[in-house]
Amino acid sequence: MAKASIFAALPLTNFKSPSLFRVKNSSFISFTETHFLRQSNSTGIVRSSTPRGIGSVSCSSVTDEASSEELQVRTLTWKWKGYSIRYQCAGTSGPALVLIHGFGANSDHWRKNTPILGKTHRVYSIDLIGYGYSDKPNPSEFGGEPFYTFETWGEQLTDFCLDVVKDEAFFICNSIGGLVGLQAAVSKPEICRGLMLINISLRMLHIKKQPLIGRPFIKSFQNLLRNTPVGKLFFKSIAKPETVKSILCQCYHDSSQVTDELVEAILRPGLEPGAVDVFLEFICYSGGPLPEDLLPLVKCPVLIAWGEKDPWEPIELGRAYSNFDAVEDFVVLPNAGHCPQDERPEMVNPLIESFVARH
Repeated sequence: MAKASIFAALPLTNFKSPSLFRVKNSSFISFTETHFLRQSNSTGIVRSSTPRGIGSVSCSSVTDEASSEELQVRTLTWKWKGYSIRYQCAGTSGPALVLIHGFGANSDHWRKNTPILGKTHRVYSIDLIGYGYSDKPNPSEFGGEPFYTFETWGEQLTDFCLDVVKDEAFFICNSIGGLVGLQAAVSKPEICRGLMLINISLRMLHIKKQPLIGRPFIKSFQNLLRNTPVGKLFFKSIAKPETVKSILCQCYHDSSQVTDELVEAILRPGLEPGAVDVFLEFICYSGGPLPEDLLPLVKCPVLIAWGEKDPWEPIELGRAYSNFDAVEDFVVLPNAGHCPQDERPEMVNPLIESFVARH
């Protein structure tokens, strides 16, 4: 039985481009080839006819210095339903890409992808509400109704595309971000050109996947965390650099990629007011959709990529998703863990480019 972790999804340079070796409905990335075949990008951009006016955009800061090889990444703020949402962007032409992070992470988890992909695409990486430097409204403000759900984040993503991107886009998603992308693609299929799901969360703590005998105990533990001081003490015990680093070293196959920069990028926004309540609310969220519920409803092409060394979302379980009609390929990423976009960007970036070029 797969391990279930409440932390699952925490979070054009000179390199050899991969070739894809297809076996049935799966591929394996190899670095034995030095060339990379790609189609030319379409010159026509289809604009959505949906009315705008969902929010407003302002530039709050520019935090990333452009190097000689990378584009400058801009950091901006978008107002959504009265909440401030941080996002980062790079590039001014080409197809639009929206990068969606996982649980406990934020748009900085795409810092090795945004400036590279921005050379030939319009790239946006967004902080989901409750995470990163986006606002973190208290869950108790919503009258007992769950707020931090895939429906909420899916709506945030579709509104972002309509109001900021102002175009249809490819959704590039990691871990629980994959559920967000799927939810958005199902609710407004006209805005999603394609989905790339990188180690999508299997949601092993979902009520449907919990053993019957264990459900009362899991529910009691979740209530203990959410409704008593135990939860905040638990959060305080893990919201430390050494603990965050230890957790990241579990899900990264190459622990040398777990740098102080990465630890700070994950931890610092997690120390902001309200972060603890979001954390506790989500780890107690055992409902909502599963990938297998949404994949049959998706109308756009889907590519699934999986770090073969992921200890939280085992690849043998992930392969089952390749059987859905919308999934055109399942790509194995060797020597990568749960967050290949950060651990092995030299593999993931060209894979994203290839997927986008084909569509």
